[in-house]
Amino acid sequence: MPSFPATEIPGSEETKFYQVGSFAIGNRLIEDKLLSIQSGPDRFNSLTSGHRACQGCGEALGARYALDAAVAATDGQLIACNATGCLEVFSTPYPETSWNLPWIHSLFGNAPAVATGVAAALKAKGREDVRVVAQGGDGGTVDIGFGPLSGMFERNDDVLYICYDNEAYMNTGVQRSGATPPAARTATTQPVGPEPGNVFGQGKNLPRIAMAHEIPYVATATVADLHDLEYKVTRAMEMRGARYLHVFVPCPLGWGSASKDTIKLARLATQTGLFPVFEAEYGDITSVKKIRRPAPVEEYLRLQRRYAHLFRKGGSPEVIARLQALADRNIRRYNLIDEESLDEFVKYEGDEK
Repeated sequence: MPSFPATEIPGSEETKFYQVGSFAIGNRLIEDKLLSIQSGPDRFNSLTSGHRACQGCGEALGARYALDAAVAATDGQLIACNATGCLEVFSTPYPETSWNLPWIHSLFGNAPAVATGVAAALKAKGREDVRVVAQGGDGGTVDIGFGPLSGMFERNDDVLYICYDNEAYMNTGVQRSGATPPAARTATTQPVGPEPGNVFGQGKNLPRIAMAHEIPYVATATVADLHDLEYKVTRAMEMRGARYLHVFVPCPLGWGSASKDTIKLARLATQTGLFPVFEAEYGDITSVKKIRRPAPVEEYLRLQRRYAHLFRKGGSPEVIARLQALADRNIRRYNLIDEESLDEFVKYEGDEK
């Protein structure tokens, strides 16, 4: 696999290293602006210990960092509305809770509407210093809550909505959602036949749908870069109006991956081009995270049992090629790497075959 140093990619920044632990050796050498919100000894945790998430849960990690960043950006003046789903179930088994902030449990599909009502009530009471965040999984966002979310965008309600995307309904048994990628097997996709797994051409690209509403801010992030996630939450909280953040969070249970590979999978999703990381304002992309070390999609797929059928006897090279084509389209659509590096990568793939 060829290496693409950051210096060879125009517009990319030099790699920066930062610590997330308060006792990490070398913390004193890092600029304050590069430190994670989690790095201070007096840090505040909005999602505390005692929750029941699975080992290696990407959603728990993403929610903790996202909400901590939102709390820090608002000086603690924050109310969270949470859709039914994995995050709600593992963090608040009645009568217990792991949340250390004002938190409301909504139905599966109405978190955007509930958050809108909270924001309207705060405005009526003259308390616009208190900010509102709504959050949910891809099922409650892309499918069941799609209508209320679109309404929130259209009205430009003063709410930041965060979707933690693990690409299926994990809480209820790994059923397919509108965010499930092509060829991935779930409990409700075709188990056998010439093309098992989720079909191509279905589903929704919600970040692009949000951009089509021309709301003030849309961004994507992954748990592989927590500093970037914190930055985007902070940036969103500096704005008013409807904002949308789509966070890629691998699920070891639903994906059939090792719990230790959660961060690796999130990183590979961006390095392959399957999950582009970018920011947009009022419908126009303002920044993208360049791919420094491109990876073939096969490297990402092999780590997940939901794609195991693609590598059994005989394999499915044509399906893998279609997935690679989708990744390559993202790379060109979002200008994730320069054309010269992309051509070199495509040539390398051809040589390997």
